[in-house]
Parts: sequence; C-alpha cells; structure tokens
Amino acid sequence: MGRFRVMFKLTLRRQFIAGVLTSTLLLTGCAQHNSHTTLYERMGGQPTIDAVVDNLLYRIADDDEVVVYFANSNIDLFAASLATQLCEISDGPCTYDGPPMDRAHQTMGITDAHFNRVVEYLDAAMQEEGVTLAARNDMLGRLAPLYKEVMRLR
Repeated sequence: MGRFRVMFKLTLRRQFIAGVLTSTLLLTGCAQHNSHTTLYERMGGQPTIDAVVDNLLYRIADDDEVVVYFANSNIDLFAASLATQLCEISDGPCTYDGPPMDRAHQTMGITDAHFNRVVEYLDAAMQEEGVTLAARNDMLGRLAPLYKEVMRLR
C-alpha cells in the first residue's frame, strides 16, 4: 500500500508539472506579437518614431563625414519628412508626400560606406529607443529596397 501511495504522488506531481509547463507555454505563445499588429504599433507608434529620428540626427551630427550631406538641408523639415516616411513604411497612419528618393538624393554623391553608416546609426537609434530586434529587422528590411533609389544617381 505504501508503494502505491508513493507512485500515486509521483504521478500527480508529474501531471501537475506537465500542466504548469503546458500553461506556461500557452501563455508565452499568447505573449508573442500578433501577426495583425503593425510594425508601427510594435515599434511604439509615433512617439518612438520621433525619438528614433531625433536620436539618428544626433548620431549623424556627430559624424563629420556624414553630416556634410545634410549641410544644405532644413533639418526640421528633414526630421518631419523622415518621421512621416518611417511612419508610412511601418504601416502607420501617415502618408509620405516628400520627393522620391532618387530625386532627393540625386546630387549628393553618397558613398556606399556613408549609406551603410547611416543604416547602422538608424539601427542603433532604434535599439536605444527600445525597439525590439524583430521590429528593427522588419523596418530595415522594408527600407532596404530604397537603396537602389538613393544610390541610383551617384
């Protein structure tokens, strides 16, 4: 009879542990981002996008080689335009109405190294502003096709 009781307790304990693990896995699965959630929402919406743009601009300002590309820019207009573009690209409620990328960059002579540095700065800015790795990768993936337009008329 004693052996039966020990086996019964072990079986109950295993079932309890299995139930806890199953519940934990189910709850963890529910915590993952919903596939219907937009990148805009996963990034934190407009406040985060605005913070990312500000952070990016400070990084650019600290880089003597990259900041020269912005010497003739209205920085406030550029910041607002970039924030709107990131909002639209991330499926937010914005509509970018600025110039096409090829026209906006046609006389700048941007090098691959400088282009890549700005991408690195953008990624670092998003990370510093709390954007998850998955959302950062999603945003960078959506921006990647713009490379051809930005660099087309070097």
